[in-house]
Amino acid sequence: MSSRVALITGGTRGIGLGVARALARDGWSLALCGLRSREAVATIVSELSAAGGSVEYWPADIGSTEDREKLLTSISARFGTLHALVNNAGRAPRVRADILAATEESFEEVLRTNLQGPYFLTQAVARLFTDQAATPEDAFRAIVFVTSVSAELASPQRGEYCVSKAGLSMAAKVFALRLAAARIPVYEVRPGIIATDMTANVKEVYDKRIADGLVPDMRWGHPEDVGRTVASLLRGDIPYATGTVVNVDGGLSIPRL
Repeated sequence: MSSRVALITGGTRGIGLGVARALARDGWSLALCGLRSREAVATIVSELSAAGGSVEYWPADIGSTEDREKLLTSISARFGTLHALVNNAGRAPRVRADILAATEESFEEVLRTNLQGPYFLTQAVARLFTDQAATPEDAFRAIVFVTSVSAELASPQRGEYCVSKAGLSMAAKVFALRLAAARIPVYEVRPGIIATDMTANVKEVYDKRIADGLVPDMRWGHPEDVGRTVASLLRGDIPYATGTVVNVDGGLSIPRL
């Protein structure tokens, strides 16, 4: 895998870092992006580089057309090619507001980062993939959308987040259909309640709900749980499953009486 390159958006913290660590263990070279400075993520980049692959980080806002274009140009200049895209970057609303009180500004901010940005980044990467003449040993390319159980499970206190993830779930389906003939599988990975910076401020709430049986597996998920799942998909372990939704949620999304 040492010659294979994966772009992970939001790849230096939370679920994205869990994915980056799993791919680094598999020998991938990593192109990472996020909103923090290079200096702020230097320790993480060094840690991932120690696994043996090349690792580069670029500050980039996925919601910005200009940043996306610069990012792909930089990756091409640094690595010369790309084999996988993991659409992981996302944000929660700045304020958890009832949908009757939520603002258009919040909706636009969340949708730009969580849906519009990944949608058009995937468009650009898909064009790159279909334009590349892959050799037989370099043929497998894939795209993973990291969505959320919130794509289906509604939360009226963060409606814009749920809408963004539902839209991203549909994006995974339409890209899977469009790219199937080119043998480029597209997968959707749906994390459940994962212990990250994003969920730290609601830890006590979910500690109690998990203890009360909300999650059949009776525990929080961890970024590594999602990372191992994405790594198996990008190894090509299940290539004949494009459009598949993989729930990584401890059974949270299982319908129950």
